[in-house]
Amino acid sequence: MTRLSLTGVDLTLKALTEFESAHPQVQLADNACRKMQASVDTVRRVIATQRVCYGINTGFGALARQHIPRDQLIRLQYNLVRSHACGVGEALPAAITRRIMLLKANSLAIGNSGIRPLVVETLLTLLNRDVLPVIPARGSVGASGDLAPLAHLALALIGEGEALHGGKLLQGGEVLTAAGVKPVQLEAKEGLALLNGTQVSAALAIEGLLQARIALLSSIVIGALTVESLAGSYSPFDARVHTARNLPGQIRVAELFRSLLTGSEIWQAHQDCDRVQDPYALRCMPQVYGAVWDTLAHAAEVLGRECNSVSDNPLIFGEDVLSGGNFHAEPLAFVADFMAIAATELGNISERRTDLLLKRTNPRLEMFLAREPGVESGFMIAHVTAAALASENKTLAHPASADTIPTSAGQEDHVSMAPWAGLKLLAILDNVYRVLAVEALAAAAGIDAQRPLKTTVELETIHALLRKHAAPYTGDRRLDTDIRRTARELAAGALADCLPADIAALL
Repeated sequence: MTRLSLTGVDLTLKALTEFESAHPQVQLADNACRKMQASVDTVRRVIATQRVCYGINTGFGALARQHIPRDQLIRLQYNLVRSHACGVGEALPAAITRRIMLLKANSLAIGNSGIRPLVVETLLTLLNRDVLPVIPARGSVGASGDLAPLAHLALALIGEGEALHGGKLLQGGEVLTAAGVKPVQLEAKEGLALLNGTQVSAALAIEGLLQARIALLSSIVIGALTVESLAGSYSPFDARVHTARNLPGQIRVAELFRSLLTGSEIWQAHQDCDRVQDPYALRCMPQVYGAVWDTLAHAAEVLGRECNSVSDNPLIFGEDVLSGGNFHAEPLAFVADFMAIAATELGNISERRTDLLLKRTNPRLEMFLAREPGVESGFMIAHVTAAALASENKTLAHPASADTIPTSAGQEDHVSMAPWAGLKLLAILDNVYRVLAVEALAAAAGIDAQRPLKTTVELETIHALLRKHAAPYTGDRRLDTDIRRTARELAAGALADCLPADIAALL
């Protein structure tokens, strides 16, 4: 991908993922420019005829009944941007900021927002030259749009904001000079069009979806390694079992397990053991991970549609200016919360498998995987760390969307809390990678303890990959560095990329 043309109707999640890695030049399609200009012409006619329309010649929120004289309309837009720039906290990461800029531009390209192509082209120039507005992470309740964070985006366009470029913080006019553009001179409706939208909520949820997919695939790989470390049964992954349940995610996940559990020396060595069934954390991985898979598939469907949606207010359809509520981010809050629950379960079941690895479920392993139990503690406290993080996630998994708080003197009396849903989803996933890292290290130690027996060809490759970042356990040592390095590799997709691409495809 070398160039991306925005039409407002065909941006995909796949294109978004490729955009972050390829950084193509982005432009507005010609037909998008025509639709945008038609909506601008409608705004100008509204002003010329002194028709009262919310957001064009009225105040905002609880001040919607306040009519604004024609000679104050430009001042109104600047006041809106400046007064709404109330974001706090750390700035959003560069990848999420780029995604916000792209989503905002594509939404405006649909042509229902009454904003000139010039404004969006200026935004895209900043994006193309990697001049990224500094957007504080907190300050939006996810209704009436993500007003505060998007105000910081708009400030950069008018020469009053901050941006990062090449690792340097730029302020005011420096931002636009770095991009080689002039400050945008806002016209009626344009400040509101920039601020009123759900792009921050969407970008956070999409980031959560992409990370959750990697966490799920990594969980499958690590789970298979743990099956071998615990001398577990392959029977729970038989295709017939999952066909009988008739759930698409479960069927796909079981297929991925079968691609890894292809028969091994370890497997052969325990064929005559007296264990009838494995604990649920092993046996029910296809059912649990299949549910996570289907949850992410549902989220991908909603977020894919959101990529090509108009979420500001009011909207322009021909000569009609309609006030509605598309800025309400409840759909995004719901899917972010749903993914948070699913991601939490990835950590919960992983922590349970780590516990199984440490208490001699497989009699070939020592307690806590120590070489000299008693003298050594082995992975005892690594498991405690995993337990702490898994428990933390249970608190974070409480749905943000179940909360609401009235704002704007009660005019905005029900809000979605979608940005917080997205932020805590990312916090959960950060914990999940660390929980998975503990299991991966313990499972690899379990394989080492059963040498000279080998696991499957596929899992020997996984084991070798883990050993590139963490040396074999030969006695007590600090494990924090191993956990950190392994978690980083998991988040980068090192294990997820080892699965067959045709089966692992989710987006």
